[in-house]
Amino acid sequence: QVQLVESGGGLVQAGGSLRLSCAASGSIFSINAMGWYRQAPGKERELVAGITSGGSINYVDSVKGRFTISRDNAKNTMYLQMNSLKPEDTAVYYCNANIKPRYYAPRDYWGQGTQVTVSS
Repeated sequence: QVQLVESGGGLVQAGGSLRLSCAASGSIFSINAMGWYRQAPGKERELVAGITSGGSINYVDSVKGRFTISRDNAKNTMYLQMNSLKPEDTAVYYCNANIKPRYYAPRDYWGQGTQVTVSS
């Protein structure tokens, strides 16, 4: 089966940095768009950053200039570099990818989520 595995979350002081990773594995034919979502307590899940297979990138306004999304297609891995972190960035971060498995139609897959906590 196709799986997404996230890593890199943790506890950091305001102004600090974290780097999240998302690795896809399994019987993969191709990976299309990928993205990072987050959900804070009492809030809706939101798209933080997205990246297409061709490298086109979008960010939510609140993280522009601070976060950088990237992907390594040879490794089936996506990254989110988070700098100048603020307490309002505290949330569970989820990896999402639209994947075409071998022998099956493409669909979206989700990681289990990784906790990011930013203290003041």
